[in-house]
Amino acid sequence: MFQPMRARCITSVVFAITGLMALGPPAAAVDSSDRRNVADDVRFLVRSPDPAAIQQIEQLFKSRDYRNTLLLLKLETVPQAVWLTGGTPGEVTDVVDRTLRMADLQHAVPVFVAYNIPGRDCGSYSAGGAQTTPDYEAWVNAIAVTIAERRAIVILEPDAIPLLPSDCGHDPTGQLTTDRYAQLNYAVGALAALPRTRVYLDAGNSHWQAVGTIASRLVKAGLAQARGFSLNVSNGQPTAAQVKYGTWVGECISFANDSSQGGSHLGHYNDCASQYNPADGNDYSTWALTDAWYASHLSAPPTNPPHFVIDTSRNGQMHATNATADATYGTEPPGRMTIYALPPYNQPATTVSTLAGGSWCNAPGAGVGVRPTADTGNSLVDAFLWIKTAGESDGTCDSAGGARAWDYSVYSKPGWPTTSAAQEVFDPLWGLNDPAAGAWFPEQALQLAQLALPPL
Repeated sequence: MFQPMRARCITSVVFAITGLMALGPPAAAVDSSDRRNVADDVRFLVRSPDPAAIQQIEQLFKSRDYRNTLLLLKLETVPQAVWLTGGTPGEVTDVVDRTLRMADLQHAVPVFVAYNIPGRDCGSYSAGGAQTTPDYEAWVNAIAVTIAERRAIVILEPDAIPLLPSDCGHDPTGQLTTDRYAQLNYAVGALAALPRTRVYLDAGNSHWQAVGTIASRLVKAGLAQARGFSLNVSNGQPTAAQVKYGTWVGECISFANDSSQGGSHLGHYNDCASQYNPADGNDYSTWALTDAWYASHLSAPPTNPPHFVIDTSRNGQMHATNATADATYGTEPPGRMTIYALPPYNQPATTVSTLAGGSWCNAPGAGVGVRPTADTGNSLVDAFLWIKTAGESDGTCDSAGGARAWDYSVYSKPGWPTTSAAQEVFDPLWGLNDPAAGAWFPEQALQLAQLALPPL
């Protein structure tokens, strides 16, 4: 009976530590009369630990690996978002209500991720979503009615704007993209109307869509109704780069709506400078060129620019520079993948290029970053949050899905697959078959904790 009791003890410890987060002074209230200011000392919800995380912690403890046991215990007591990924309106109501009750006990603000848009992820690793627009609207309504007047933050549909149906060849007539904008506008309207709810449309990250492209899409999706947008969800781009990118998005929106110059730029978001022009997206030392462009092209500083939040759940090991000639380039995505061109891997350039393109997908060498806080030191950045659950897989991250490539004839290891069918679903960067999207990834969870910066 000793072993089961010890396992129950470990589980109790995790929940006890989580419960301790409720102690201390209540979180500062968010003034609903000012939809721009979030109190610096706001407390974010510590969610219930993932059952698979508890199991991993128990296994580490049983093997007397006390250091890593403690690291994962600490990981699970950091505030993280609660993902709402589907279910019936009744089912999502139950999840939201339970979460809000827990937040009340902790005197904390919960962060929800609404992730159920029709055609989600273009049918890739996180495929799914509501079947129809009415189904989606009913699901959103259930969330809104349940939150009601209680405090909450909602991150709305990661990737839905930077990855439109038209971006992935699934929309020959354009109707699905039109529907996507209508769905997002509906969701923003329903949730942003709540007096104490802050809604952030997702805008991808600085290594994806150009500033002008994402600015235009955000406006079409109902940004004016929302508090702002979210950046870096499930990605490892450096925080400093996201601050620049988010600031430029606001400046681009101001530029494209500036009538003081005779209206010549009205609606022309693609005229905006971006991380790719005149800057070089892979060399942060050039980004001052884009700063200079906005300084010379804006007739005045933006009035009431959109605010944003940044996901820091896996960017602890990212640095502030990324020039190809810089010594830190090899630690950055996509530069990190250049190691596979070297011995003993000796992978061809085409393989390394594919790996770089999929560097967001369960990237090895990542660590959790800055802990969730609203004290960001930047008036436009409302919070650093752990939006993506630290330890959950991004997907199978394999050749079949296009995130990986590998020449096994050049480098393989004993125990690696030898048939093409098995190699298609194998991740050579981890040396195993990655768990499905949303499933617990023990190896990655432990590495995120071990490489945390600042340390856990």
